Amino acid sequence: MRTEKRISNYSAELRKKYGRVTFGRFLMAWREAEEMTQAEFARKLKLSSANLCDLEQGRRVPSPGRARAIARKLGLPEKGIISMAIEDSLRRDGLNYTVELKDAA
Repeated sequence: MRTEKRISNYSAELRKKYGRVTFGRFLMAWREAEEMTQAEFARKLKLSSANLCDLEQGRRVPSPGRARAIARKLGLPEKGIISMAIEDSLRRDGLNYTVELKDAA
């Protein structure tokens, strides 16, 4: 099974078990699992500590481009991370949708 497919299946299982996972909650969980401080994690992602804090707390939602850059720095499949960011942006506008990205034909 391809990594992207596994991530998609895993994301669906997480959503069933815990509800929606926001981009910020995901980042915080990743950082805590790596036992990193916000300052350390911000340096790894080449962000300011304040910007990372805003992302983790949901005060900011990254653009798809920034989400892609973060996914690459963490070595994660881009589609799942970008989808999470887009869903957060949609929810901010009161639109409760899920997003599944597919490669363009």
